[in-house]
Amino acid sequence: MNRLDIRKRAQILGLLIEGNSLRATSRLADVSINTVTKLLVDVGAACARYQDEAFRSLTCKSIQVDEIWSFVYAKQRSLPSAKAAPIGSGDVWTWTAIDPETKLVPSWLVSDRTQEAAIEFLTDLHSRMADSIQLTSDGHTAYAGAVDIVFKGDVDYGQLVKSYTQTIEGQRRYSPPRCTGAKRHAVEGAPDMQHVSTTISERQNLTMRMSMRRFTRLTNAFSKKVENHGHAIALHFMFYNFGRIHKSLRVTPAMQAGVADHVWTLEEIAALVE
Repeated sequence: MNRLDIRKRAQILGLLIEGNSLRATSRLADVSINTVTKLLVDVGAACARYQDEAFRSLTCKSIQVDEIWSFVYAKQRSLPSAKAAPIGSGDVWTWTAIDPETKLVPSWLVSDRTQEAAIEFLTDLHSRMADSIQLTSDGHTAYAGAVDIVFKGDVDYGQLVKSYTQTIEGQRRYSPPRCTGAKRHAVEGAPDMQHVSTTISERQNLTMRMSMRRFTRLTNAFSKKVENHGHAIALHFMFYNFGRIHKSLRVTPAMQAGVADHVWTLEEIAALVE
């Protein structure tokens, strides 16, 4: 990988960012799959470190949080029959936070869906905020207790709880249930109920599934190691926050949030390893 020039590294990263698999990227870039994997690991780790340092004392006023499902090596129900499954295999949830005004994603966590994971995720999010915020989540039960533990009352927290119809048998694997209604609840503090929404965070979930091959449903595109899963997510958010102009903002989320002063190129992202 050290023999690759910066343009070739940027080409490989661009192919990964646009949703190509590791093997497809190796074919298109005419490099070995080991080279692609090592670059993903190195750049992913560098992207995680950079964003961890850059996203501090943020002036966000509102944050929406959500979780998105994926799996590593094998789905949870298939683990008992899986051969030589590495540590971290099975169902994996990625917790994400997004500022609906700047579209910045300042915090994420790859873990399970327990309250312990919620506490870890919200603790990291809380540490990055300069002031108190309005927080919105769905009705997942892990949030309420975790918010109380982490924020200790210094938050305006609301939930948007949706109700769904039963999915027709035979379509359960392919069609999501139809939403029949949603109710807003003030859980803590005094949230502005007009802004208790999860629309932006749910749209961010779609962006993740469209941009990362390993998040695509009903295919054989999935992560084999949880570590590489985390590196791919760090690379995705680095480009999303710093390198891609948001259509509604006409700048990148990092520029809108005052964290960056220009649109990052793929070469700059690749150079983080240096």
